[in-house]
Amino acid sequence: MNRVIPLILAVALFMEQMDSTVIATALPAIAADLNVGPITLKLALTSYMVALAVFIPISGWMADRFGAKKIFRLAILVFVIGSIFCAISSSLIEFVLSRFLQGMGGAMMTPVGRLVLLRTTKRSELVSAMALLTIPALVGPLTGPPIGGFITTYFSWHWIFIINVPVGLLGIYLSSIFLPEIETAHPPSIDWIGFLLTSIAAAGTVFGLSVVGLPALPPAVGICSTAIGLASGLIYLRHARRHPSPILNLSIFRNDAFRAATSSGTLFRISTGAIPFLMPLMLQLGFGLNPFQSGLITFAGALGALAVKFVARRVFAATGFKVTLLIAGVLGAVTTAANGFFTPETSHALIVAFLVASGLCRSFFFTGSNALSYSEISDEQASQATSIASVLQQVSMALGVAFAAFILEVSAAFSGTSLGLADFHLAFFVVAALSLFAIGPLLKLDPMAGSAVSGHRGGRIQPEAGE
Repeated sequence: MNRVIPLILAVALFMEQMDSTVIATALPAIAADLNVGPITLKLALTSYMVALAVFIPISGWMADRFGAKKIFRLAILVFVIGSIFCAISSSLIEFVLSRFLQGMGGAMMTPVGRLVLLRTTKRSELVSAMALLTIPALVGPLTGPPIGGFITTYFSWHWIFIINVPVGLLGIYLSSIFLPEIETAHPPSIDWIGFLLTSIAAAGTVFGLSVVGLPALPPAVGICSTAIGLASGLIYLRHARRHPSPILNLSIFRNDAFRAATSSGTLFRISTGAIPFLMPLMLQLGFGLNPFQSGLITFAGALGALAVKFVARRVFAATGFKVTLLIAGVLGAVTTAANGFFTPETSHALIVAFLVASGLCRSFFFTGSNALSYSEISDEQASQATSIASVLQQVSMALGVAFAAFILEVSAAFSGTSLGLADFHLAFFVVAALSLFAIGPLLKLDPMAGSAVSGHRGGRIQPEAGE
């Protein structure tokens, strides 16, 4: 297996992961400097994910039309420019727009990077390649909280975005030298009506759910936006069935492995998307820790995730995708719920231990669901598969942030006080319960699904797609 390609592609994931964890840790400080509440500032988190959801659908088409290598480098450049604008923002509007620009770059980086990986890797080596792809990316959340907390506490939050500049430039340089030139295809003309409908569906739903409880906007704004988004989604379903080349070809869901993996992964990511938002806020607002102290604790989750990458291939080969994902899903929910029992008196060592375990479970689940998604997908379907999976991943994570913030707002409204520790405890219990629904789509999955990728030999080995 060529180890250079996934390591270079991981530069994009490194920037995205580090950026999100840095912002979550620095959220209260940024909010105070911009004269808004920390809950209101979630618009900055949501705007980034909305941009991802809007522009990811065309990533596969652009990679096929103009070349994956060229689009990948361009995406990194846009992300770096957006990071610079974030660093010089002086108002909420400027910050939200800068994050949206970052999201435009991120919309191309991750799915196009995965597309390059799929087209240069044998299916039997996919688990190892994806594990290798995410090892450097996990350095982002590993270093993001302590570095972001340190910079925010002792310097200024503006500088946390400058970190992306040298990393991004290095990624452009290395990809120019080492990434192979993947032959461009001749895809049909872009489905502009489908692009418009998916954009409205994603942006309307995520934005609407995010602003329902914001004090700056009437609840009707969020409700109407969500309704428009859902209606656009339903219209697109009808459009996709009639269009010969829809921008997101939903017929790919006829593949059992892809359907089960993406459905369960979407539900699980709603819970996962809430955790980076809830944990730093609870440690700072509920425990009274500063951003640096908070970051030193929350980085433990990434440490647990990092450990999985060294054993994932053997575990999936021994038990298969279905068994491993079911166990990881249940344990992930349990360890998430454990956060709801932490208090300022709880030993930091105990908190770190549970965060490591939680990161371990989540990483097993995502490594498995990502590999299973593409395990039975042909090369011709690869660009569609990466686009659809990336849309669902980003929308679900955005919904996680919106859902967690909504729980906090409702809980605080019922108590009639400002955000307290009890509100965060309730939020963790609710998102943990929600994550249990992720095991539903896996229950009917064939135990040998994706065995050609996992290497599981508990029965017959399915052939690779296209054989």
